[in-house]
Amino acid sequence: MSNLHQLSAAAVRQAIDAGKTVATAESLTAGMVSAVLADTPGASGMLQGGVVAYQNSVKELVLNVPADLLARVGSVDPDVASAMAAGARTVLGADVGLSTTGVAGPEAHDGKPVGRVYVGIATAAGAAAYEYTFTGSRPDIRAAACAAALERLLESLAG
Repeated sequence: MSNLHQLSAAAVRQAIDAGKTVATAESLTAGMVSAVLADTPGASGMLQGGVVAYQNSVKELVLNVPADLLARVGSVDPDVASAMAAGARTVLGADVGLSTTGVAGPEAHDGKPVGRVYVGIATAAGAAAYEYTFTGSRPDIRAAACAAALERLLESLAG
């Protein structure tokens, strides 16, 4: 069992035990987080759904990330990650919103270096974002971002 699947199994179990639902908003991971969760038996008891918001227009129009924020800071930013998580939580009617945004490479994006990733978590108590810097290939960075998101989800469910 891979690390991602172990994290997912723990997150699914913890969410179900806590009676919490989860929704995702993914940019650089493009659905990987929700797919890994859905690979886990029992996920239907906690996974509301997910939005792949690769383009800023989707972040704005579907997840309600403020256009002026995106125009000012670009898509790879902690405030954008927080807004994406909050948007997923609201739009998909979940207890917890989980988001990923970042630069998988090979080139920098919006002035942010390859490997810079933000994971957002939103609950009824508010939203927060966490910064990471990963190295490796594009798939390596995306997998590391997925693992980080699952770790933050686990932390949020435990808290």
